[in-house]
Amino acid sequence: MKALHIFILFALLMALAITNLSATPSSDEPLFVDNDGDGDLSQAEPTSVGIMSRFLAQKPRGMMTCNKYPRVCRAAGSPGPDCCKRKCVNVMWDRFNCGKCGKKCKYSEICCKGKCVNPMSNRLHCGDCYNRCTKGSKCLYGMCSYA
Repeated sequence: MKALHIFILFALLMALAITNLSATPSSDEPLFVDNDGDGDLSQAEPTSVGIMSRFLAQKPRGMMTCNKYPRVCRAAGSPGPDCCKRKCVNVMWDRFNCGKCGKKCKYSEICCKGKCVNPMSNRLHCGDCYNRCTKGSKCLYGMCSYA
């Protein structure tokens, strides 16, 4: 039992000695640093690099964009299955990519099944996509009315 205590004490002393030796400055490193605010600290190098894990040393990966990984757009929760300018969109309903990438609808138009339509006056899309007015009514300002 006494030998175990001596062994543990010896191991602790060795660990303490190793820690102290690694913390002492080398011959080319100054013992004291004059830091009264007038020196240029941008040129100072760190005294110890420290231990960095392999995980932290890796460069961070960028976002997975659909131009490199097109299957990203088919994942659950994606805005749409199509890739336009590195963004997932649905070309059937997106105003800025209606029917194909880059085809923008006018200010007063919406995209319905890949076609730009004016919901204020279109009988087939009155107020919203596929909101048809009944026979004999007109679409005025996005509402079906009888004239």
